[in-house]
Amino acid sequence: MHCGRFQNPPLTRRDVLRQAANGFGATALAALLADDRAFGATDAARQVSQSVRGGPYEPRPPHYRPRATSVIFLFMDGGPSQVDTFDPKPRLAREHGQPIQAKVQPTQFDNVGTVLACPWEFRQYGASGIPVSDLFPHTARHVDDMAVIRSMVSNFSEHTFANYFLHTGSGQQGRPSMGSWATYGLGSECRDLPGFVVLTSGMIPPGGLDCFGSGFLPVAFQGSLFQRGPTPVADLAPGEQAPANEAAQRDLVRAFDRQLAERRGADDPLEAAIANFELACRMQTAVPELADLSSETSATHQLYGIDEPATEVFGRQCLLARRLVERGVRFIELLPQNLGFDRWDQHSNLREGHAKNALATDRPIAGLLADLKQRGLLESTLVVWGGEFGRTPMAQGVDGRDHNPYGFSMWLAGGGIRGGTIHGATDDYGYHVVENKVEIHDLHATMLHLLGLDHKRLTVRFGGRDMRLTDVHGEVLKRLVA
Repeated sequence: MHCGRFQNPPLTRRDVLRQAANGFGATALAALLADDRAFGATDAARQVSQSVRGGPYEPRPPHYRPRATSVIFLFMDGGPSQVDTFDPKPRLAREHGQPIQAKVQPTQFDNVGTVLACPWEFRQYGASGIPVSDLFPHTARHVDDMAVIRSMVSNFSEHTFANYFLHTGSGQQGRPSMGSWATYGLGSECRDLPGFVVLTSGMIPPGGLDCFGSGFLPVAFQGSLFQRGPTPVADLAPGEQAPANEAAQRDLVRAFDRQLAERRGADDPLEAAIANFELACRMQTAVPELADLSSETSATHQLYGIDEPATEVFGRQCLLARRLVERGVRFIELLPQNLGFDRWDQHSNLREGHAKNALATDRPIAGLLADLKQRGLLESTLVVWGGEFGRTPMAQGVDGRDHNPYGFSMWLAGGGIRGGTIHGATDDYGYHVVENKVEIHDLHATMLHLLGLDHKRLTVRFGGRDMRLTDVHGEVLKRLVA
């Protein structure tokens, strides 16, 4: 019963549109069916496909012409040693076993030993003559497509905070990952798979899943973990019900969702949830097909090292990354496998640990670069290699290296990168940057730039201010852009 002195407020335009929207579903369905026919979908695929244009995954225009449309981030969790991989320092051999003649910064464990020489030889490769250690004889053959950055720095020397910083541009937990920002800004070209995929064989880096989270961005843009094996996504197999029963259940759920949206009005979180459920439905067909590598030739398996036990796991991940790029997935991150020790984090036994990590990844990464190039995909795919920081030139204990955020190496290839180049330099010990320092924010700004996004314009209002991946920092490394 209403009080006679008060009347219901008039309907707003939003109320009218929301309450009159019952017929919009048929319009969307018609567009969906036409879209499926355009994509050549089968009847079975059309039965489960419920996506409509305008959702969170819809491709969006970049700020300017992109050089890359996809990113593959080869995350070397734990921190590879720059002086043992891509930054040769002869002084270490000359002063091996002696106290270091430089100011020693605080390290993670403050267990500072004497200077430790690199156990591997460096050789020059390609027309550019870039030196690479014997840890990476296969990857080294592709240096003419790579830009090696020797002057990376980080703000953190502990794994968890450094991982957050590398992935999200902030040392704090809960910020959006760079993969989330990329898919938020550009959407995805793939209808049946997430726009941001993380390939793992069971090892999650310190910091956990928040390294791949969407933070204050819609949950649709968080990273989706694909595990090792023929069923990369848990609970993906459809149930044993008849297709008609499953379709009826989906229709009922959609009806409930529509009713709730009509009552609540503010339905953005609901729309994101609906989009995720519909994507999961389409993934029931797309993911098994993606993970089935039997259609690849034996030569391709050999190229990625899938035919060898030491390289089989990471080789499969690299091949899956190429297949994801072919299907239009925007951002793919690869995590290292569990080799029975602490990733690239060799505080002792450096020679064995780095050698096993390199053996597991070198041939697959070289195969990925070669395969992308021969298929014409490397020019539109940005490949990034590196860890959260580097390692000290002096030993920790006898045969290890501690964390070093003051100067380390990463490399980029494809996707508009000027190949055969070296950017920046560290001192004679490989300890501190002395030329062209590159912050993590600069790396992020450059990655977004190559994707056609201005890092200063890609913002979201949160906590009372405009937030972005690069915070208030970051400059595009234009010298690395072809």
